[in-house]
Amino acid sequence: MTMTEQPVVPKGDVACCPRHDGRGQGPGGEEPEAAHERVNRRWHELLQETRVAQTGVQILFGFLLSVAFTPLFRQLETFDRVTYVVTVVLGATATGALIAPVSLHRFLSGQRMKDDLVEVAGRLMMCGMVLLALTIGCTLLLILRVTVPGVLAEVLVGGVMLWFGVCWFALPLALRRRAARRDRTDDA
Repeated sequence: MTMTEQPVVPKGDVACCPRHDGRGQGPGGEEPEAAHERVNRRWHELLQETRVAQTGVQILFGFLLSVAFTPLFRQLETFDRVTYVVTVVLGATATGALIAPVSLHRFLSGQRMKDDLVEVAGRLMMCGMVLLALTIGCTLLLILRVTVPGVLAEVLVGGVMLWFGVCWFALPLALRRRAARRDRTDDA
């Protein structure tokens, strides 16, 4: 039997959302997901997200590694060299965090640990996304300090990082809060 065929025993009465809490039909008359269906769905969604993020971080990391071998690199100031080293280390750690779910799956496949695997892999993805955002910010800083005069580089990077924060973190958290409020009013 494969892992996807194994029943998953939920930890307590925890549901991912009211639609999947086992109290009848969900929106639109849908039957609620069984626990093993939910964990399988979450795992497949996580793998798809991992594929997207891995590609981006690997391309960015490959670009970063090649920078040190360009003639212009020798002309960089100390601050820019430190920024480069920090950027490469951030890129390496982002790569590790975003690829880790694949390794976890390889080592733990068939161990009936999919709930734990999904939880840990989700946290690694969040960590990897933060590291990726920081890597992109540092890369942008490095490039703009070479191409844009004065403090404009830092201002542009600050604006881009603020945009990342809004798109990647603030917006999802706001949507989560709105859904929680809506669910509380629906239950009342």
